[in-house]
Amino acid sequence: MSKDTSRVRLTAGRVEAFTCPAGKAQAFLWDTEAPSLLLRATPTGRKTYAFESRLNGATVRISIGTASDWSLDTARKRAAELKQLIDRGEDPRELEKAKASHKAAAKAAATAHALTVGDLWPDYLETGKPKRRDAWKPRYLEDLKRMSAPGGEPKKRGKGTTRPGPIYPLLALALVDISEDALKEWHDNEARASKHQAARALMMFRGFLRWCATKPKYRGLVDNEAGRAPAILENLPSMKRRTDALEAAQVAGWWAGVEQLNNRTASVYLRALLLTGARREEMAGLKWADVDFQWRKLTIADKVEATRTIPLTPYMAQLLATLPRVNEWVFASTKTLSMAVYNAKRRERDATQAGRTAPAGEVSTVSESGRMSDPRSQHAKALLSAGIEGLTIHGLRRSFSLLGEAAGAPAGAIAQVMGHKPSATAEGYRPRSVDALRPFLTQIEAHVLALAGVQFDAQVEPGKLRVISAQ
Repeated sequence: MSKDTSRVRLTAGRVEAFTCPAGKAQAFLWDTEAPSLLLRATPTGRKTYAFESRLNGATVRISIGTASDWSLDTARKRAAELKQLIDRGEDPRELEKAKASHKAAAKAAATAHALTVGDLWPDYLETGKPKRRDAWKPRYLEDLKRMSAPGGEPKKRGKGTTRPGPIYPLLALALVDISEDALKEWHDNEARASKHQAARALMMFRGFLRWCATKPKYRGLVDNEAGRAPAILENLPSMKRRTDALEAAQVAGWWAGVEQLNNRTASVYLRALLLTGARREEMAGLKWADVDFQWRKLTIADKVEATRTIPLTPYMAQLLATLPRVNEWVFASTKTLSMAVYNAKRRERDATQAGRTAPAGEVSTVSESGRMSDPRSQHAKALLSAGIEGLTIHGLRRSFSLLGEAAGAPAGAIAQVMGHKPSATAEGYRPRSVDALRPFLTQIEAHVLALAGVQFDAQVEPGKLRVISAQ
């Protein structure tokens, strides 16, 4: 206790008149009515009430408040409360810390309980990469964004606006509210629009729940098993892996059916899928700038990597060279082709009326651009003609792999042409150059053409394909 102290019965007047003597850092005035209450003054004129007592042989001093904020009576009552705690052997400072901690915990719990899926979803897209991977696969990340999009955007094809993604309704739910019942209700509602989309959205959302369960601050808020409720799983559509592929004996019939299609672009496109094993969107996105007729190479937008380059085999080169160049896309849309033909006929008519010779050569480029969108209807016509059932567009990719094996090409070369990850190759992974791949892809092409009953002269200039026979 400071020696610059005195004890008096505090009154409002004495509190008002009390000051810190010149040259002193502080001064104290003790209350005789409440012996544990003191008034502290500093040279700045600030006056503060405080409580001081002893507990277990140690001095305990606790600030109560300024004299301007606390009345004398209120300060005495507070000092009396603190003295009662001291008399019971309790430290008011520890009690205050515990109270503050409890309050903070309650506030944190309330905040956590208010945390929604939408609050964490951006962080999940940013950092929730799968195990043993450096990042999301670009296509899967785009699917996650599309599945959780709010909709309302103009449709790229057709009229109207897009509908919200299947996961979007879950973004508004609090993490603590993601239960089996909540997910079942959500899934049943989404399944009315598309069972397979709802099932895929559920699998994606289960990945989000697993990610939350790995974070200590979210682990206690989520039920990682909510998406595995028997009531949900028993209603999921079959997710069996497709195994459809062309049998060797079916190649000739399929080839003939595709070759007879009225849509020349679709006909070449479907055969290109079988001859390269490319994915549907990879081939549909092929541009003329990606086709190197001089050095016989194709650069394909890859699902796993940014791009991959494969050999342009002889028959494939001749097929592509027969397509008209109406825009940047190798497989231009039917609408674009129709406009190109219309414009070409109009120029021919105008030239004839003017007494000039119509320009020869390629069909001219039109201002409207576009690429082929969905070849499934054309493929269905070819399958009907060939009497083949159940073969999907992706089944052509599996067919390439199987026919490549039958042709005797190494599994690693087949996988590299198809754009499989290195870990997916059957042999030890040895990336080959384009020239090293060329004989194997040419070997596969020759095997497919033999099964299709197609003969051609590989020395013919691309663009002048001459089919000798087709069985």
